[in-house]
Amino acid sequence: MEIKGIETVGNIDIYFEQYRSNSSHQTIILLHGFLSSSFSYRKLIPYLTSDFNIITVDLPPFGQSGKTYRYTYSFENIARSIIELIEAKGLQSICLIGHSMGGQIALQLANIRPDLVQRIVLLCSSGYLPSFPRKMKALSYLPFFSLGVRHYLAKSGLEKNLKKVVYNQELIDDAMRQGYLQPFTEGRQIFRALGRMVRDKRVDLLKEDLQKIHTPCLLIWGREDKVVPLKIGKRLASDLPNANLVILNDTGHLLPEEKPAEVASYIKNFFIEKS
Repeated sequence: MEIKGIETVGNIDIYFEQYRSNSSHQTIILLHGFLSSSFSYRKLIPYLTSDFNIITVDLPPFGQSGKTYRYTYSFENIARSIIELIEAKGLQSICLIGHSMGGQIALQLANIRPDLVQRIVLLCSSGYLPSFPRKMKALSYLPFFSLGVRHYLAKSGLEKNLKKVVYNQELIDDAMRQGYLQPFTEGRQIFRALGRMVRDKRVDLLKEDLQKIHTPCLLIWGREDKVVPLKIGKRLASDLPNANLVILNDTGHLLPEEKPAEVASYIKNFFIEKS
């Protein structure tokens, strides 16, 4: 059973898709990466829905979630909004899968509410990134900063970015192009919100924070990841007290698109082993 909808938590609307298999199954919440949406999990989800209840969310300000300029787009606050969404759905225990930026938000969530999270899978998770420079944060207050963000993204180009995140270039097709481009063709709000996100960005969780997260974690990394290199995965695996690292050869950053069957197999084995 698939349900699509929007839940308002605080001052932000969060778009979600829910795939319910069985009331006795574990619930997994999927968190996507930067400049992405639930679309990035479209190939992985079919491998999981028979064994788990799945909820994907569009993290604000991406996809179909809210893009209000009044929201605080720090990873910590986004994590708190996801916690509110979880509570609104009456869930008392969940598992998390986070890709790239979504991995950092998953860790933030576990840091805030360790009682809520049974286990975490990190797919090429971001980590150890600093805040943006003060000068850039100051510029984000200017009324035309959003135009600069739009120009920067247009200049970097969709095709170039897709080639950077996948190892096998043959995976790039029109469906992928359209799926990742669409949220940025529906008005200026996304660019204003991204400007606010620059201002709200804080330092990622530090080593001392990570060492307090005892939730079992499985880290899956593409050896050829050019966005979040393998050295970050090894560092996270070292700093998280209860973590294992799996490395996939001939794989880049976009794991859920590149190796969905293999990734799903590791996820299922990890959850069964830890249950």
